[in-house]
Amino acid sequence: MNNQKQQKPTLSGQRFKTRKRDEKERFDPTQFQDCIIQGLTETGTDLEAVAKFLDASGAKLDYHRYAETLFDILVARGMLAPGGTLADDMMRTHVCVFAAQEDLGTMQAFAQVFNKLIRRYKYLEKGFEDEVKKLLLFLKDFLESERNKLAMLTGVLANGTLNAAILNSLYNENLVKEGVSAAFAVKLFKSWINEKDINAVAASLRKVSMDNRLMELFPANKQSVEHFTEYFTEAGLKELLEYVWNQQTIGARKELQKELQEQMSRGDPFKDIILYVKEEMKRNNIPEPVIIGIVWSSVMSTVVWNKKEKLVAEQAIKHLKQYSPLLAAFTTQVVLFYKSEVLSEEPILKWYKDATCCKGEKCLP
Repeated sequence: MNNQKQQKPTLSGQRFKTRKRDEKERFDPTQFQDCIIQGLTETGTDLEAVAKFLDASGAKLDYHRYAETLFDILVARGMLAPGGTLADDMMRTHVCVFAAQEDLGTMQAFAQVFNKLIRRYKYLEKGFEDEVKKLLLFLKDFLESERNKLAMLTGVLANGTLNAAILNSLYNENLVKEGVSAAFAVKLFKSWINEKDINAVAASLRKVSMDNRLMELFPANKQSVEHFTEYFTEAGLKELLEYVWNQQTIGARKELQKELQEQMSRGDPFKDIILYVKEEMKRNNIPEPVIIGIVWSSVMSTVVWNKKEKLVAEQAIKHLKQYSPLLAAFTTQVVLFYKSEVLSEEPILKWYKDATCCKGEKCLP
């Protein structure tokens, strides 16, 4: 018996029982869609009942796995195929954003449904942002009324539920070229400003670096000051228009002063500097008093001031006479000094004292 070779046991024909928790459920968005649409049909257009149904269904259905399908249904009637179209053989619901009335009040009510759902199931927040980004890329395939409703809804939700960064999808080349981006943005901004003031909207745009890119929402051949002004004025977005111009003016002033200081440090001829400043002044619609301040600050920043106060007046007079032709080109008040041989030390000393900060350092105007 001991000499006989024992046969080793084999695993052929063996079956192992898989634990139920380890079994992977088959991905079936169609079945999920049918359950949601059936429930929405029963609730009808009562959005309070819709919110309660969605709240309760989250305990039974896998919202985490089917987030995209859920938001497709709540916004666009049903699951969207690539390109933003609805399949003919798919179930559809009339309890959704696209089938609702096209007015701000209705979109505000739908926004509450989304807010309640996302507050209850926090993990849906990222899925909802991804959904809106996707829908923005599909804008061209939606009806104009559907785009308007989505724009109003996005504007209402931009106060917190949605991050303003999603609006970068509007810079899609095809959407911009067709004029869809600009039209959508106008509707969105109107509802957004209606919910919040212009300062809150501006702060959100600034955080995602969109505050100075709004003109890029228009096709290249329409990215002009005149067209931008006319378009936003007709849309009733005067506050936003003023903000944009202020931002652009501030940026233009900074660039002008930087370039002006570089030209002075290189020793460029005054006639070339004057020509450049006047062109920038006209192009960016910068008022003369502002230009005078920029030129004055640039002139005063080109010299290292003497630490002895008694010597500053003499140094300043010499410095200002050197740059008088430049200053005279933008203010007649300097012409008098430019033509005179004597300048009193008293105003120079007063300027020096006023421009000296508490640390004794020069704070140029």
